[in-house]
Amino acid sequence: MITTRALTKRFGHVEAVCSVGLEVREGDRYGLLGPNGSGKTTLVRMLLGLVYATSGEITVLGQRIPRHAGRALPDIGALIEEPAAYPHLSGRANLRLLDAAGPGGSRRTRRARIEEALERVGLAGIDRRPVKAYSLGMRQRLGLAAALVRRPRLLVLDEPGNGLDPRGIKDIRDLLIELNSAGVTVFLSSHLLGEVSALCTRVGVLDHGRLVLQESLAELQKPTGRVLVETQDAERALALLDGHVERRDGPHLVVRDPDPAGLNARLVGEGVRVASIAQQRRTLEEVVLEVTGAGSDQFGGGGGTSPPSPPRSPSPSTPSPSPRGTGHEVPGA
Repeated sequence: MITTRALTKRFGHVEAVCSVGLEVREGDRYGLLGPNGSGKTTLVRMLLGLVYATSGEITVLGQRIPRHAGRALPDIGALIEEPAAYPHLSGRANLRLLDAAGPGGSRRTRRARIEEALERVGLAGIDRRPVKAYSLGMRQRLGLAAALVRRPRLLVLDEPGNGLDPRGIKDIRDLLIELNSAGVTVFLSSHLLGEVSALCTRVGVLDHGRLVLQESLAELQKPTGRVLVETQDAERALALLDGHVERRDGPHLVVRDPDPAGLNARLVGEGVRVASIAQQRRTLEEVVLEVTGAGSDQFGGGGGTSPPSPPRSPSPSTPSPSPRGTGHEVPGA
C-alpha cells in the first residue's frame, strides 16, 4: 500500500527525513511513532504529494508519488495536522464542498456518504452551527469524517487523537479497527505510545528523521522467556527454584522459565502459595525508549503504558527485567 525507498527531505541544511524505507502492507494498522519534531508530519505530507522529497522514491497504492498522485488520491482518505475548513460554514456544508471539489466523488451518493461519515465519527446530530463555533475535538472528528466521505481503501492520519478526550480517543480507535476489519488499511502518525499499542498491528519508530525500527507489534512484545511470580512464600520459592530466580523484590520474583503454567503447577505442587503468575512481555514504551534513547517525557502516554519500573541491578550480558513488567495472567493461578 505504501512503500518508500531512501526517502529524504532537507530544508536548507536541516535534514528532516533521512533515507526512510517505509513498508505499509495491505490490511495493516500501522503506527508511525516518534517524539514531536522527529519528522513524522513531513514524512506523511510527502506520502500525499503535499511536500516534494529531496531524494528517494514513494509508491502509494501502486502509483508513484508525486508524479501519479492524481491516480491514487481518490482512494485515500487523509487528515493532516489540524483539519482544514471554511470557518463560517457548517460541517455538512464543508463536507459537501470538499466532496464536490475532489476527483471521483459521485454527486448522486454525496448526501448519503456525508451522513454516513458524520454518523461514524459521532457527529450525526450536528446542527447548522459554523465550524468556528466547534470545539477542537469536534473539528478533529469533522476532519476524520472528511477523510471517510469517499469510502477510501487507505486512511492516512496525522495525530488523529489531537484534541479528543479519552472517550473520544476510544471511539476513534474502535472506528479505525472496524474500518480495518472491513478492508481499509490504516496508516497513522502519533506520539501517544498507549494509543498505538492499543490500536496498531505494525509499528515504525522515527527518531531525528531516521526510521530506527519497523516491526509487527506482536514480534516486539513477544515473551521474554521469563515469568513474573507473586508469592507470600518467596523464600520457599527461591529455594525450590535455585538458579532460576533472576531477581527478587519482596514477594515479587522474576523467574527464568518459558512455561508459566508448568512453573505454576510445580510451585503449587510444592505447597507454595502463588498470588499471581504471568508471562513477561516488554511494553511498547520500553522498546521505543530503548531504540530512540529519548526520555519518557518526549512521548505521551495516552493510556496503556506501564508504570515506571523499580530500580534494577545492571548485568554484563542481559539486563534484569522488572518484576512489574507487562504480563498475561495464567488461568487458574
